[in-house]
Amino acid sequence: MSRNQKFNVHFFLNKRRKKDGKTQLYIRIFIDQKRAEIATTYYVPISSWNENKREVKNSYAKATFINGYINRTINEITQIFIKESSQRDAISSVELKDIYLGKQNGEIQLKTILEAFNYHNTRMEEEVKIGKVVKKTHARYIITKNKVRSFMKKQYKVKDMPLPDLRLRFVTEFEHYLLTKENLQVNTAHKYIKNLKKIMNMAVGLDWIPSNPFNNFRCSYTPPKREVLTQEELNKLMSKKISIERLEEVRDVFIFCCYTGFSYSDIHNFEYDAVTTGIDGEAWLSTERQKTGTKESVPLLPVALEIINKYRENEHCISSNKLLPVNSNQCYNAYLKELADICGIEKRITSHIARHTFATTVTLANGVPIETVSKMLGHSSIRTTQVYAKVIEQKVSEDMLNLKDKLFGEKAEPPKKDNQKSITG
Repeated sequence: MSRNQKFNVHFFLNKRRKKDGKTQLYIRIFIDQKRAEIATTYYVPISSWNENKREVKNSYAKATFINGYINRTINEITQIFIKESSQRDAISSVELKDIYLGKQNGEIQLKTILEAFNYHNTRMEEEVKIGKVVKKTHARYIITKNKVRSFMKKQYKVKDMPLPDLRLRFVTEFEHYLLTKENLQVNTAHKYIKNLKKIMNMAVGLDWIPSNPFNNFRCSYTPPKREVLTQEELNKLMSKKISIERLEEVRDVFIFCCYTGFSYSDIHNFEYDAVTTGIDGEAWLSTERQKTGTKESVPLLPVALEIINKYRENEHCISSNKLLPVNSNQCYNAYLKELADICGIEKRITSHIARHTFATTVTLANGVPIETVSKMLGHSSIRTTQVYAKVIEQKVSEDMLNLKDKLFGEKAEPPKKDNQKSITG
C-alpha cells in the first residue's frame, strides 16, 4: 500500500418509505470522504433499525438473517479494499463498488438465472448417478430451465437475466406465460414455479442474491378429479371377447394395471422374471417408482397372475425379456381409446386411469385400509392417497342420491358446497 486511505463501509436506510412503512437498506462506501452507494433488496421498518449500531434491532423477525448479511458484506468489502490497496497507489469508492459487484471491463458480471439453473442441475445430475435423486426429478428441473429461457426470450427479448434484476413481477408474468402461452393447468404451472423458487432459494444460500424476490408468490394446488372405472366397467373389459391380437394384449396389460396399481412405465420396465415370492409365500411384484424413488410392492391377485401366465410363452415377451407385451405409451393410449369404443365404455380410458382404478374401485371400495393402499402405491405421504378416498366418498354420495330417487321418486339435488345449518330428508 503506497499511501494510507481513509476507508469506511456501513449500512443505512433510505429516507423514502414504501406504503407499508418499510425503507430500503443501502450499503455506503467511504474512501477519502468520497462515497459510493449500493442498493440491496432488503426493506426494513424504520422503527426496527438501530441507527447507532447500524443494524436491525433484535426484536425484528428477520434480524438474525439481515444482520448476518450485513456483517458478511462489510467483511467482504473490507477484504477487497485491503487486497486492492496493497496492489495499487489508490482506489476510489466507485472502483471498490464496481469490484464488489463484479464489474470488469465496464460490464457487471453477475450470476444469472440460467447460470443458477446450470449450477443446480449439474449437481443434481451427480446425485442421480449415486441414487440420491431420481431421474424424473432432475428432468423436471431441466424442463423448468427451458421454460424460463423461453419465457425470457418471449417476454423480455433476452437470452438470460442477472439474478439481482429479478423481481416479483418476473414470477407473476412467468405464471401468466405458462397459463396462456404454454396452455398449462394451474397445478402444472405452479409446479414449475416451485422449482424456480427453489433455484432462487439456492442462490440466496450461495450469497448470489441477498433474498428471494419470489417469496411472496404463493403456489396453489387443487386436487384434480380422478377418473376411475367402476367394477361393472372392469367386468365389461375382462369379459369382452376380442379377436384383434393387439387390442387383446392392450386390454390384458390395462387390466393388469387395474389390479396391481403399477403405472405404465413400471409395467414397461418389468423383466420376464420380475415376479418374486413374498414373506407370505405368495407371488409379489416390486419396483422403485421412477416418479418418486419410493418402493412399491404389491401381492398379486388371481386376475394379475392369470394374465402373467397367459404370456409366459409369448415370443415377444421372451425375446425382449419383458413380463408383459407392452406397446409404446402413445400407441397404448390410442389402442385404449379403441378398446373403450368396442366395449361401450364412454369414459376416456388412459394409462393413468388404471392406477386410479386400483386405488379406488379395487382396494379402497373393498375395505382395504388407506395405509395399506398408500404403501402398495409407493406414495411418500398418505396425503397423496387421501385424494382417492375423496373419490370414494363422492361415489357413495352419488349412489345414495340415485337410491333416494329410486325409492322416493324424486330427483335429489347434490349437496351444496357451503355449510348448511339443518339436515333435510
